[in-house]
Parts: sequence; C-alpha cells; structure tokens
Amino acid sequence: MNQNLTLSYELHEGVATITLRRPEQLNAMNSAMRQEIVAAFKRFDADQDAHVAILTGEGRAFCAGADLKEMAGTSFGAPPPDSIPHLGRSFHVSKITIAQVNGIAYAGGFLLAQMCDLCTASETAAFGLTEVRWGRGAPWATPLIWMLPQRIMMELLVTGEPMPARRAYELGFVNRIAPPERLAQETLKLARTIVANAPLGVQAGRKLTYLATEMGRSAAMPVGDDCFEKAYHSEDALEGPRAFREKRAPKWQGR
Repeated sequence: MNQNLTLSYELHEGVATITLRRPEQLNAMNSAMRQEIVAAFKRFDADQDAHVAILTGEGRAFCAGADLKEMAGTSFGAPPPDSIPHLGRSFHVSKITIAQVNGIAYAGGFLLAQMCDLCTASETAAFGLTEVRWGRGAPWATPLIWMLPQRIMMELLVTGEPMPARRAYELGFVNRIAPPERLAQETLKLARTIVANAPLGVQAGRKLTYLATEMGRSAAMPVGDDCFEKAYHSEDALEGPRAFREKRAPKWQGR
C-alpha cells in the first residue's frame, strides 16, 4: 500500500482501492487531496494489473465536498474545470470505477460518486448538492439528467437537501445498497465479478454506455458495432467458447 498525505492506494487481485483519508474533516477535499485523487486514478489507469478501481472514504463520511475553511481563505471564484477532480472531464481513465459511498457524499463528494461508472452505498449514506446553501455552484451536475429524473435533479440542485441512499438506490443512481458492515464486501463482490469477465468486452461495454447517452437510438446502433469489433476479433473471443466447451474458467489475455 502506498500511503499519501490525504489518501491511500492499495491493489489486490486486480482491484485497486483508493481511500480518502481526512476522517476528522469528513474527507473534505483540500488542494492536496484534489491533486492526489487525480494522481491515484492516473496510476490505476496505467497499472496493467489493475482492472477495477474502488473509491471510498475512511471513517463515517465518504466526502463532505470541498474544504470550505481552506476555500474561505482564498479568492476562489468560479473554478476552472481542471481545478476539480472530475473523471471524464478534467482527467480520464479507460477502466471501470466504483464509488463505495460509506457515508455522506455532499457537494464535491456527490461529484466523486457521480463521476464513477458504478456506485454502491451504505444504508446510512446520503447524497446532497449542498452548494446552494453556501453560495457556490455545481455545474458538474449536468450529467445527472441522464442518471436521475428531471424533477429529482431539480430538487437536489435548488433545495440543497440530502437524499437518503435508499431513495438513490430506488431511482437507479446507486447499483448496490448494503448495511454499513457489509458494504465493502458487497462492493468487492461487484468488482470481482467485473474482473472475472473478458477485459475487452468490459472496456467496450463501458465505452458504449457513455456514447449511447450522447446520441439518438439510430445513430447509436452502428456505434455499438464499432465498440465491440476489437473484442470480436480478439484471442479472448476464441478463448471464451473453448473454456465453456472444456468446462473451465477462461484465461483472458486482453487481446
């Protein structure tokens, strides 16, 4: 495990776990943490042995958002896009990411949960766009319109009131929900399910999902063909049927 000032990175059996470690501040993001989050995800993307990343927080919070005490001492106006760790905008990865929301995910913490490909949550967790309470904004919340109903998104943005994890699960924002003591186990189970699958197929499925949100049905159909073409022509496409015939686990090569 590589211990940093504000987070840790640990790799085990293809799963990288990135843990925010400012528990006394409810894992609020200061400038150091913002930089280290980006560095950790870039490390994950470059690591050939890492196939899925789990982002979580130490203690009773996932992330309470930006460190407002640090912000109050600066002339921090409208933040440029690259000043916030926003996966898919200010930096990119090509592999699956899971937000394991163990507690409150407010403001920038909501962003961290939103930006990951999948999300698991503790039954005691809560999600909130609290910026409106403090005179700040959440322009990064735009993709929520593809993740939540319009009126739910509107309510979150204009009230600043938190949404319980159970409600987020019912609305489809959360993939798995579990008691606090079982959350890590359930998240790891989800991650290992993905790791066990053909890597090119997983990569294509991730790519297709995001591309399909940006175009209409007819335009998206040929895009699906393009996304999976590499997988169809790979060695793994032959290995899968062979493994099935021979009643054994596939040995994926990722090529």
